[in-house]
Amino acid sequence: MALKHSLLALAAFAVTASAHAQIGAAVTADLGTTGAGLHLVVPMESNLNGRFGANYFKHDFDKRSGLVDYKFEGKLSTFDVLFDWYVIPNSSFRLTGGLVYNGSRFDAVGVPGANRSFNFNGNTYSTADLGRLEAEVTFRRAAPYVGIGWGNALSPNKRWNFSADVGAFYQGKANAKLIAFGCSTSKALCDKLANDLAVEKLRLQEELSDYKVYPVLRASISYSF
Repeated sequence: MALKHSLLALAAFAVTASAHAQIGAAVTADLGTTGAGLHLVVPMESNLNGRFGANYFKHDFDKRSGLVDYKFEGKLSTFDVLFDWYVIPNSSFRLTGGLVYNGSRFDAVGVPGANRSFNFNGNTYSTADLGRLEAEVTFRRAAPYVGIGWGNALSPNKRWNFSADVGAFYQGKANAKLIAFGCSTSKALCDKLANDLAVEKLRLQEELSDYKVYPVLRASISYSF
């Protein structure tokens, strides 16, 4: 909730500042590692623009963790509150900083081995005993962003402009949930399975935490009005 309030406050500040600017605003269509996106660009000062928008990217992939194979379905959903500072007047080079709301989520299904079993923490469980293995992975919601870029969507006397971003946002360690649906064996074995799944969850979190920093490479076309 605090993050949402912060984003609203930043957006309100941008609207107030842009009301005093000489140039109107611009919209951008973007494509890159954050997927497809749309942004609104508003002037803040003569050398500072505010950029607000959303991106979406669907990414499915397979990953092996320990002795378990997973099929992941990823939905990368982000909302940007960014500020572009043009260090040199009348230059297209900019430094960018801001905050990204990271709503990305990855759902996965465990794929049993050839003998229709899973191995967790050195113990083997058949699919008949375990049931269906599912995982859910998320990252921190508030992700700070830093980067550089080229191009100005609010260039005077030009309606259409091209720009590019190179940067990254910090999304922290992965948060994983790992659940076996339908354990149909004895309570003792189900309790043992729960303990082994807790170990497997930590392993999965650690491996996915290699993505603490998410790279951003993005190209944009903009129209000012």
